[in-house]
Amino acid sequence: MSEVKFSKEHEWITVDGEIATIGITKHATEMLGDIVFAELPEKGSSVEKDGTAGVVESTKAASDVYTPISGEVVDTNQSIVDDPSKINTDPEGSAWFFKLKIKDKSEMDSLMNRTEYEKFAKESAS
Repeated sequence: MSEVKFSKEHEWITVDGEIATIGITKHATEMLGDIVFAELPEKGSSVEKDGTAGVVESTKAASDVYTPISGEVVDTNQSIVDDPSKINTDPEGSAWFFKLKIKDKSEMDSLMNRTEYEKFAKESAS
């Protein structure tokens, strides 16, 4: 299992070879509340680091989903579009949003590890 990294926009990312899996964090789902809608990027589309790659809507708010690194979308998780509540129940597992073919692995260097992210999330919440 590869290490999980986190962005300041509350996305998580894991890497397996040239493919990165991206979703939103448990902290993000707690801030959003009950998620009722998810929009994902199109397969084959290119996304740039820190660019918008999707949308989630909850009973409280709508929020953009950003991509922590650049790449080409190679897969999306249709199950969270069909049942957005899955995002609340397993945000850092089966409710991933999309997978990318990584354009530049060095972009991972700017992301936080779990300890750094938890500290950041706690500070940004207060």
